[in-house]
Order: sequence, then C-alpha cells, then structure tokens
Amino acid sequence: MSETRYTHDEWSSEQSDATVTVDGHDLSVAFFDSEGHGPSESRTGSDQPADEGESEVDTANDDPPIVFLHGIPTWSYLWRDVAPAVAEATDRRVIVPDMLGYGNSAMHDGFDRSVRAQELMLEELLDELEIDEFAAVAHDIGGGAAVRYAAHQPGDVTDLVMANAVCYDSWPVEFISNLGLPDTAEQDPEEFQAMLEGAFRQGLYGEEVDETFVEGIAAPWADERGQMSLCRNAVATNTSHTTEINYDDIEADLLCLWGAEDVMQPLEYGRRLAEDVGGDVIELDAYHWVVEDRPERFAEAVSQFVSE
Repeated sequence: MSETRYTHDEWSSEQSDATVTVDGHDLSVAFFDSEGHGPSESRTGSDQPADEGESEVDTANDDPPIVFLHGIPTWSYLWRDVAPAVAEATDRRVIVPDMLGYGNSAMHDGFDRSVRAQELMLEELLDELEIDEFAAVAHDIGGGAAVRYAAHQPGDVTDLVMANAVCYDSWPVEFISNLGLPDTAEQDPEEFQAMLEGAFRQGLYGEEVDETFVEGIAAPWADERGQMSLCRNAVATNTSHTTEINYDDIEADLLCLWGAEDVMQPLEYGRRLAEDVGGDVIELDAYHWVVEDRPERFAEAVSQFVSE
C-alpha cells in the first residue's frame, strides 16, 4: 500500500462547508471538492473562489463529477487516497461529502441520519454546487443513499460503483446495531475509542496496518459529542430504506467493486445487484474496508469504469 496523502487534520483543512435543509432542519455538510473551495466558506475560514482553493487537484473537465459516499462508522477520510487519484486519472471533478452526523458535518442531536435523509442531503448539496448529473461511488451505507438516489432520479446518476455497499436486506450488521444501544452511548470514551480502533485494525486484509488510517478514520468519534453522534447514526440504520425502492428504476451503468472476503456485506449481494440492475462484478482480495485494503486497484477500476 502506498503512503497516504493526508492525515485527518490535513483532509479536514481541505474541506468546504455548505448548509442544506433536510426535513426542515438547516444542517452543515463538510465536503472535499477537487476543484477547490466552491461557493461556500472553506473550513479554514477563507472564502476563496474555486480556482484559488487549497485542493491539490484542479484540472477537471466538463464530464459529470464523481461523488464518493462513505458508510458507517467511517467518514469522507475513507476516500483520501482514492478520490484524488481518480480525479487525476480521469480529469474529472470529485466531490466527497461527510454524511449528516459524520466527520465534520453536523453532529448535534435532533435530526434524522438514515440513508433516506442522506439521500435528501446529497440532493441539496448537489443543488448548492449546481451539479445536475454525476457518477456515484459508494461504500457501505453510502450505497444505500446511492441506490435510492439512482432509483428516484435515474436521469441524474450516470454511473454507479457499489463497493461492499448495503442493498436489499443486507444490513444492519450486529456490530453496527450494538453501537446504537444505550449502553454503548454511555460507555467510557477511552474504551469506546479503543473498541473502534480495534475494529478498524481487525477489519483490514493485510498484516500491515497503516496507523494513520486507524487514527484518522476514528478521529471524529474521539470526544463525547462524536461518540453520541455515532450511536445516533447506528440507531438510524433502517433496512426498509433499501427494501422499499424499485431497483428496476435504476438506469445508471453499474459496477460492483467488491472485497470478496467481506463477512459484513457478502459478495452475494453484489452479484444479486449486478444481475437485477445489469452490470459487472469485480472481486478484489479484501475484506469490508476494500477502499483501504486495495486503494490503487480500486482507483484504477473506478477510473476505467467511469471513462468507458
């Protein structure tokens, strides 16, 4: 595995903020934009136009942008190596939001964090960024928001890459369900953080663990507010939100890019989705954190797929 491009602090400093309205709540969304800091204020406090932003990648063409969606219990930092690499390889703009309740987006109590709400968040964010069409690359519950969007607004999603992503009745898994228990919300913060970091380490495919990844991916949950927010996110996982949609309505070109040895989102669901929607399956030697296990191969496959 190549050395990571970003620490979690560096990634956070590259993000911009936008305000979206979901279910009547005005909520902040943090996002990485390869074109630089867009129409909203950057997280470093500046208000620069896109061509003066701090982002490393600024060469996008006129093809639809690529939106990367993370899952639980991660945040946009999951894509820190893959998204910029895809932007460079395809010469396309990439947008990488923190979903509501995750990362540097709104974490306070009092709003829905389900994939239904994340779908609405994405619609609002893309409207703010004046994006009509896009390709979606989604992992874990980010896939739930992606398939909902693709089914409800099929003309807007040109390409769909599902990576060990939830669909049908594949979720929630026991680990995530347990995160939503009241006892977990009241767990000692140090014990909670150790439990999370242990889960990230154990979920990696190779013997070598990138501690920058472990520290960074767990960072948003390190304080009391983050711990409570993650528990709220876990409670919001709702299988009905991926069983109620009509998968036949999805028109996007589909690639299921799957860590073949994942026990949380088994390969059979990727194969089922590809058969139902019409698409291909690429199996990678990886567990659930396929984006971290195989970043170079993942970025290569995504870049090739969206360029076809």
